[in-house]
Amino acid sequence: MASGSDRNPIIIGGLPSQVPDFDPEETQEWLDSLDAAVDERGRERARYLMLRLIERAREKRVAVPEMRSTDYVNTIPTRAEPFFPGNEEIERRILNATRWNAAVMVSRAQRPGIGVGGHIATFASSASLYDVGFNHFFRGKDEGDGGDQIFFQGHASPGIYARAFMLDRLSEQNLDAFRQEKSKAPYGLSSYPHPRLMPEFWEFPTVSMGLGPIGAIYQARMNRYMHARGIADTSKSRVWAFLGDGEMDEPESLGQLTIAAREGLDNLTFVVNCNLQRLDGPVRGNGKVIQELESVFRGAGWNVIKLIWDRTWDPLLAQDRDGILVNKMNTTPDGQFQTYATESGAYIRDHFFGDDQRLRAMVEGMTDDQILHLGRGGHDHRKIYAAFKAAVEHTGQPTVILAKTVKGWTLGPNFEGRNATHQMKKLTVDDLKGFRDRLHLPISDKELEGGAPPYYHPGRDSEEIQYMHDRRKGLGGYVPTRVVRAQPLPLPDDKTYATVKKGSGQQSIATTMAFVRLLKDLMRDKEIGKRFVLIAPDEYRTFGMDSFFPSAKIYNPLGQQYESVDRELLLAYKESPTGQMLHDGISEAGCTASLIAAGSAYATHGEPLIPVYVFYSMFGFQRTGDQFWQMADQLARGFVLGATAGRTTLTGEGLQHADGHSQLLASTNPGCVAYDPAFGFEIAHIVKDGLRRMYGPDSEDVFYYLTVYNEPIQHPAEPANVDVEGILKGVHRFSEGTSGSIPAQILASGVAVPWAVEAQRILAEEWNVRADVWSATSWNELRREAVEVERHNLLHPEEEQRVPYVTRKLSGAQGPFVAVSDWMRSVPDQIARWVPGPYQSLGADGFGFADTRGAARRFFHIDAQSVVLAVLTELAKQGRVDRSALKQAIDRYQLLDVASADPGAAGGDA
Repeated sequence: MASGSDRNPIIIGGLPSQVPDFDPEETQEWLDSLDAAVDERGRERARYLMLRLIERAREKRVAVPEMRSTDYVNTIPTRAEPFFPGNEEIERRILNATRWNAAVMVSRAQRPGIGVGGHIATFASSASLYDVGFNHFFRGKDEGDGGDQIFFQGHASPGIYARAFMLDRLSEQNLDAFRQEKSKAPYGLSSYPHPRLMPEFWEFPTVSMGLGPIGAIYQARMNRYMHARGIADTSKSRVWAFLGDGEMDEPESLGQLTIAAREGLDNLTFVVNCNLQRLDGPVRGNGKVIQELESVFRGAGWNVIKLIWDRTWDPLLAQDRDGILVNKMNTTPDGQFQTYATESGAYIRDHFFGDDQRLRAMVEGMTDDQILHLGRGGHDHRKIYAAFKAAVEHTGQPTVILAKTVKGWTLGPNFEGRNATHQMKKLTVDDLKGFRDRLHLPISDKELEGGAPPYYHPGRDSEEIQYMHDRRKGLGGYVPTRVVRAQPLPLPDDKTYATVKKGSGQQSIATTMAFVRLLKDLMRDKEIGKRFVLIAPDEYRTFGMDSFFPSAKIYNPLGQQYESVDRELLLAYKESPTGQMLHDGISEAGCTASLIAAGSAYATHGEPLIPVYVFYSMFGFQRTGDQFWQMADQLARGFVLGATAGRTTLTGEGLQHADGHSQLLASTNPGCVAYDPAFGFEIAHIVKDGLRRMYGPDSEDVFYYLTVYNEPIQHPAEPANVDVEGILKGVHRFSEGTSGSIPAQILASGVAVPWAVEAQRILAEEWNVRADVWSATSWNELRREAVEVERHNLLHPEEEQRVPYVTRKLSGAQGPFVAVSDWMRSVPDQIARWVPGPYQSLGADGFGFADTRGAARRFFHIDAQSVVLAVLTELAKQGRVDRSALKQAIDRYQLLDVASADPGAAGGDA
């Protein structure tokens, strides 16, 4: 294919710019020098020389424009294409059968009484891209390592199932159970890549668009991290991410490109299927999305390979000595190219080639049918192979392949390139006949007219199937496949938890710091210490974790090539190629992607990692909640710490930092085990049990979310008769009332437990009320268990009816129940249904604001004095306290005056 060097126009920003050449002979000398450098010293040396020349040009103040995009032609010219090692005819027959089965599977899923939906057109456009990967590039796991990690485009899942069917990995019964996971169990197939639903097949959930790209970047980085730290040999693993051009509009798709370039992740390849269509119309009707993406990726430091035209264009481009054809390609918008995909050869002759005599002359010898079949590069196996091979061999940069395709390719005129093609799910009989003819499949009209269209399999002993098996055997096994080879970890003994169980004595510390102290002891463990992966979004110092800098160090593949400004300090900032801490900058999305990659390493690479992700709790489940669903779907494990939790705890920060709802958001995620501990000894038992559940002999596919606070308090030592079961199940009696004659119960969580204890004292001393204080370590787990109990009782009425744990635990407690926390009332209200007595909750409902802790708590009426009022109110309802006491309490404690509240403890970032 002709390259820019064959024509006079220089392409700047994707469009030709006429720059006069006053000395062609000198120009040729420079070009010859570059050619010689490439031929004699290689492309890497030539690239270095070019970069140095650009650098020197800028030093000399020579204005050199950025070459952000190139001609709208293939990056790899025809003369540079490598030998294609496959049998293209066999591969074509394999792909035709796969295309058919994918489309028929979705079409059959629309049969009467089912109608579960599905997508045909995405795989139709990207089928050749996948096929070349399956046949020549994607490494399996049979060699005992992690193989390649492949992020399949979610809407292309029917094609992946269809190929698995050809290889006898799935049966016809499986295909007919597409999107019927429960009603056709155990044969059901999930709609998209869902590891939790198909844990032996899919590895990475990708259909929440935008999460695949960022997940792939951080997976490639995690591979390097694990290799650098000696945990797993990932040197052979390559990460492939198959994406859509419309998907690239998602901020997560492009938001972290620079980290891949900055760390030289040449083990990463993006393949963007540029079929020029979103779900409802063109991606860039008036523009050119491939040129736009090329500029973005080049600017971010990626290697860009454009794959635009198939081999039928090669003779025309070879004639294009003056650049008129390439100029036409450069200036034709995507919307028009989509129109050409749906029109006749005569229309293309008139509208694409017809406005210039030189263009018309190029196609004079071609028939309209030949013009119609001038194709796009994403459907040409040889062109695709050349692009993939170049990506694999490129070093020093990640690579993106921008492959131009037609959405709905081969499905016929009713599908190809149509705006509505994404929503079209069923093929008519005429569609099927045309599709069959296009694919040259031996299926009769009678088979297509007699009901559901049949699947096609060439036979287990056929040349095609044997070829498929041989290619996968040579590449290390079948993909996608999820394998769990990891062994249970030896867990730390009780001594590791002893320090934090002792309490803080006279020192006041926040629960964040209590957790950090425990983490430090865990990381000293000889067996599992090295497996901890610390992750934070540029807030390690805020969370008191700078103490890890000198020992654990911050991971940087380049090490630290500068003298740190704080190098003289004990807790100096220290980077290392073998660092244990991931410092992902101010990017919660990037940190969560690291969390997922680390948390699923036990399956991806057979080596468990224990990620500990600490963040401002407001910016966790709220900002990156979709990724936490992705984490649950990917069966990732680890600890998530919502630090600076609570709506009133982080003084002065105000609305944007006031988290009163992340526990509620966490409760919606079935894979999340959420706790709101109050003291260090509770944290110790929760973390110990978390390690057991996630990394012990009977490991579970869950992750732990702990909300911890930055308010300093004195932590009591673990009680001698500590109720471990209660701590882990969600509630235990922390302080039993010892004086007063009127019984009552106060349930509190997290930072609110000390308020409850203070309310207990006031009630006893001033109101003759004997209140017990219960620490509700997990409102969520209490509700989850109760719901499961009710579900069992509903379906087993003949059996003895079970009683929820929270009901049994509180059954002997006398008096009304008042719940309080630094969360909105919906959090403690989760258990209201199962509390055995009158129940009232207090919470921080509404927007947060900047003020002292005391003023904020008085405003929301969740402070100790407000708890006293709530208890008295419930007792008054029962006639145990005169109602006049309520007004007395309001006046005595000035509960209507926010300014009257004790400001409370100040500061305490950790």
